[in-house]
Order: sequence, then structure tokens, then C-alpha cells
Amino acid sequence: MKTAKLNHCKKNIVTLAFILLTIGLNAQNNDHSDAETSIATTIHNKDLKWLPAPDFFPGCSFTILHGDLSKPNLDFFFKIEANTEVVNHTHNSPERMILISGDLEVEYEDENPVVLRAGSYAYGPAGKPHKAKCLDNGPCVLFVAMVDPFDAVPIVKKD
Repeated sequence: MKTAKLNHCKKNIVTLAFILLTIGLNAQNNDHSDAETSIATTIHNKDLKWLPAPDFFPGCSFTILHGDLSKPNLDFFFKIEANTEVVNHTHNSPERMILISGDLEVEYEDENPVVLRAGSYAYGPAGKPHKAKCLDNGPCVLFVAMVDPFDAVPIVKKD
């Protein structure tokens, strides 16, 4: 009798495990159907909405590719017109960048300037002051990925 009850109990546990596994797999499948869609675009896409950058970045514009300015994990294109300087500034977030077009001179505090060419990758640590200049082979368009919500704070020189 004890063996019969034990076998029945084991059978119920196996059945319950199977039901829970089935529910879990169905929930996973439902998550995939509600997942966000993929994105593929270029800087030449006429549907992109280019917005003016903050006033301290004259001659610059940007377009959000994925995410929200006020939330983590933001991807955007940042456009700098030829022969335009980007003032010394910082971000709370590290930034990962790929130059899509143009030639861009970038200088991080206490580092030598580097000229990026189309296809170049650059990483900027959070909080490290930096400035840039789009050279005459512009406009310069950067793909930028930020971990934390967007911010840009100009560095004001003290007299």
C-alpha cells in the first residue's frame, strides 16, 4: 500500500512539473510575440526626424534611433556640420561611438587629440571632459550608444 501511494505521489509530482514547464514555455513564447521590432536604417533615411541639439552645440543636430532621452540604453545619430566645433562637455553616461561619415577630431581631457575617420570606433568614459571638431570633410555623423539617460553638460572656463 505504501509503495502504491509513493508511486501515485511521484506520478503527481511529475505531472505537476510537466504542467509548470508547459506554462513556462507558453509564457516565454508569448513574450517573444510581444517583443519590440527590429530596426535597420541609414543616415540617409528621409523618415528620420533630425532635431536641433542644445544651444551650446550650434551647427549640430540629432535623431533618436532607439530608446528615449530620459531613459537608459539610448541610441542616436549626432550630426556635426563641416568646420564646426563641439564645445568641451561631459556626460553622466559612458558613450560608445562609431563615426558614420566625415572626419572628426576628438580630444579627451589629458589625452592627445585623435582624428576619427568614417568607420572608426571611439569610447568615452562617463564624466570625462571632451571636445570635438568636424573637419572640412563633413558633415560628421556619429552613431552614439549611451548606457544611462542622455545629458550633456558644457564645461565653463573659470577666469
